[in-house]
Amino acid sequence: MFSRGIRNILMTPFLIWAGLFIFIPLIFIVWYGVTDYDGNFSLANMGLIFKHGFWDAFELSIVLAVISTIICLLLAYPLCLILTERQRDNSTIISLLFILPLWMNSLLSTMAWQTILEGNGIINQLMRLLGLPALQMINTPGAIVLGMVYNYLPYMVLPLYISLTKIDKRILEAARDLGANYWQTFTKIILPLTIPGAISGVTMVFIPALTTFVISALLGGGKLLLIGNIIEQEFTFQYDWHVGCALSVILMIFIVLNMLLTTYFERSHEEEGAR
Repeated sequence: MFSRGIRNILMTPFLIWAGLFIFIPLIFIVWYGVTDYDGNFSLANMGLIFKHGFWDAFELSIVLAVISTIICLLLAYPLCLILTERQRDNSTIISLLFILPLWMNSLLSTMAWQTILEGNGIINQLMRLLGLPALQMINTPGAIVLGMVYNYLPYMVLPLYISLTKIDKRILEAARDLGANYWQTFTKIILPLTIPGAISGVTMVFIPALTTFVISALLGGGKLLLIGNIIEQEFTFQYDWHVGCALSVILMIFIVLNMLLTTYFERSHEEEGAR
């Protein structure tokens, strides 16, 4: 083990990096968010979140983020169960297929879905070949949810898969020997033991889904604005840093509350398991 002095020396580069690229930018964001154009303290810009357009975008962001998180959770559980039950070689290949999107630029993958879902995209061309009417898929909430699920599903799979691999196989075998069917084994043993992984996955999916602006810009076509799009527009088009920072502070507060809530549930689950 390292001595305290050596640990402090090793931590110094990280502390410098964190100060320059995390804490100082956060201080500027909070400062611009709680001051007016004259530099005086004011919460007027933060109150703009209750304006009709801003509040609608915030509500839509929460709804789509929750839907995407739920879909990722429902898809990840059976996938992870399949991966843990397969032989090691097969599971490695399948796991690699789902980790590959993490290696790909999310902008490129989202643009690929834009090409697939557009009016002259692959799906609609196939529909026309079959004599079926074309579907309006692009620039819809469903397209945004699809993009979120595709980009963020690996973040749900990884913590769930790790939680499942930590379950002692003898416990599952004992449950089956005692007459428990697959559903009972899942609800009584697997689900409770994997709740920490599920909570981690929910947090890792919900936060980027709530703050995204690239996916909604490409798959929403500018017709569906999320809170991330509005913040991006305030910085890049309106050049209003005070409003953009104020909305960012509100979003950060919401994210922190969500993280505190998930931590509370995780600790409650650990305390119940210890009993």
